[in-house]
Amino acid sequence: MTFVQIIDCKTDRVDDMNRLLDKWVEQTHGKRTATHATVATDRADKHHVIEIVEFPSYEEAMRQSNLPETNRIFEEMVALCDMPPTFTDLDVVRDEQLNKMVCRRFFDVISTGEFDALEQVLDSGYREFDPNNEEQNTSIDMARAEVQMYHAAFSDFRFTLDDQIAEGDKVCNRWTWTGTHTGEFIGIAPTKRKVTMTGTTIHRLENGMIQEAWWSYDFLGALRQIGAVDMPQG
Repeated sequence: MTFVQIIDCKTDRVDDMNRLLDKWVEQTHGKRTATHATVATDRADKHHVIEIVEFPSYEEAMRQSNLPETNRIFEEMVALCDMPPTFTDLDVVRDEQLNKMVCRRFFDVISTGEFDALEQVLDSGYREFDPNNEEQNTSIDMARAEVQMYHAAFSDFRFTLDDQIAEGDKVCNRWTWTGTHTGEFIGIAPTKRKVTMTGTTIHRLENGMIQEAWWSYDFLGALRQIGAVDMPQG
């Protein structure tokens, strides 16, 4: 279970507090168990400072607390504060990264062929960048048409999400695509062969909708599997 510690203090030395966090990161390199640290100031009181530190578990947090480097940094932190800082220890019971959910919904939609549902996840100004396409998709209709083309060419068409990483307004999705070549594809007659393709799509979201997409995938490998190209055997 993810564990979060909130450190609450009052200080007029916010810049020094930031430098102290930099020092802590440097000194605990290779030993640190924290995965995410945030320092924030209260908009209503600029001297009210909150530090939020995330760990994989309570046990990992305690392991880091016992590091001599952590103890030294804490002593310096206390010296910067107007009064001793307070601590709140939290076990995370729900952690939803909403942009990830939108992207999962996108891949579900294009896998199931619920094309009308694309408007639920793609912004009206959606556009994408694909090195394998000479003409980039610059609308929902163009994206829908391309997915329909794949569905017509491959039965059992499905994306499986292997990994997702979210930061800020972007989500990186690593996926595996599978299908059976039962229809004509870019002029290639059906081969009835099973095809597997791996790739990565980076989505940028705004207001809970996908604005842009950058695609990178093994298109050449898919063509080789249906016999469209010959690859030298090494």
